[in-house]
Amino acid sequence: MALNKSPYRGTRDFFPKEMRLRNYIFQKMAEVSELFAYEPYDGPLLEEVDLYLAKSGEELINEQIYSFTDRGDRKVAIRPEMTPTVARMVAQIHREVAKPLRWYAIPNLMRYEKPQKGRLREFWQFNADIFGAGQHGEVEILQLAVTLLKSFGANDEHFEVLVNDRRFVDLVFEKLIGLDPTSTKKLYKLVDAKNKMAPEKFSTEVRVLTNDETKAKVFEAFVGLKSVDEIKTFAETYLNETEQLQPLYGLFEKLNQQGLTEYIKFDPSIVRGLDYYTGMVFEIFDKHPENRRAIAGGGSFANLLQIFNEPALEGVGIGLGEVPLTDFLNTHKLMPDFSRPQLDYLIAYLDTGSEIRAMQLTQKLRDKLQKVELYFGEAKPKKVLSYSDKKEISKIVFISESEIKIREMKTRTETTMTFEEIIEGTK
Repeated sequence: MALNKSPYRGTRDFFPKEMRLRNYIFQKMAEVSELFAYEPYDGPLLEEVDLYLAKSGEELINEQIYSFTDRGDRKVAIRPEMTPTVARMVAQIHREVAKPLRWYAIPNLMRYEKPQKGRLREFWQFNADIFGAGQHGEVEILQLAVTLLKSFGANDEHFEVLVNDRRFVDLVFEKLIGLDPTSTKKLYKLVDAKNKMAPEKFSTEVRVLTNDETKAKVFEAFVGLKSVDEIKTFAETYLNETEQLQPLYGLFEKLNQQGLTEYIKFDPSIVRGLDYYTGMVFEIFDKHPENRRAIAGGGSFANLLQIFNEPALEGVGIGLGEVPLTDFLNTHKLMPDFSRPQLDYLIAYLDTGSEIRAMQLTQKLRDKLQKVELYFGEAKPKKVLSYSDKKEISKIVFISESEIKIREMKTRTETTMTFEEIIEGTK
């Protein structure tokens, strides 16, 4: 029986064309991170399942994790996310290093999910985290996220960042609504799914869970909030204590001072599903009607290091998957054309006596960090030009015993040059 040539469901083969695209995205992620003084790190592909049991959501553990028992009878998992790993690593060294600590990674992750648009089982995800910076870290992560998307040519017409605060959510859920833990968890999930439901269905579900018309109306007032001013009015009406709202007010004041309010909006439906978030949470949404979905998310987590018996250290992070980012860029026609490889030079020799000189010129240009392909075998100019149509080449060099001609592909002009003039003219 012949083996299946297709990759495992939910994974991909990256042929050179796809790798050109992926490398472009990864390069932007690294460049922007390093502009903000974030340093690269990585961790192991396998982690002990206990690491995720300690803080990740039940859905991730029960339904999405790839786990198995290794030969040493240890329960391990292919990493489904990166935040627990970075917390484990920071727990090892945070006492000895200067803070804030800024790190970024682009890890390979796997989750057992139903493959669909914008979501696969294997994916790469940009992660950036800052530890020990308080609210300054929240502002900086949001700045970094906006700057990264802008580096691809996106603007506020293409995306928006929706922000909430889990302290405010907890205040409403626990003090105003006051349900038992099981119902409260269901209410969290209901809010998380609000934007995917019809308003009538959402209203019905709220009343089923609260079993109280007054609480249902308060809750619907909460999920209808659209600005900080509306939050203040809500707090004056329903809340006796507002101390937990001060961080949210302060965050939006700082974002306004940084000129980010055209991108960032308050949205009470943003609660994030993972259990370790304790402060500001956010999701970045594509505004295009054909791709209206979250492409990234993150938030603040204060207690992750405590699972390693270390003192609390506030961290803030973002996760941006390359699959939804690619869909976003394609939807808005922001992705460059990677259909052909890009070369600085194609060098062809027109007679066998010129082969050595062609090889020498190829190496000299590579020494000057030029991307150069050597056309093998005695070449015919027409065949070389036909071959070059499959690639994006800046210049073609034709070498014969009598002369060297360099053809500029943009202008379709040819110039006779010496070996030395080509080398000296390379920037």
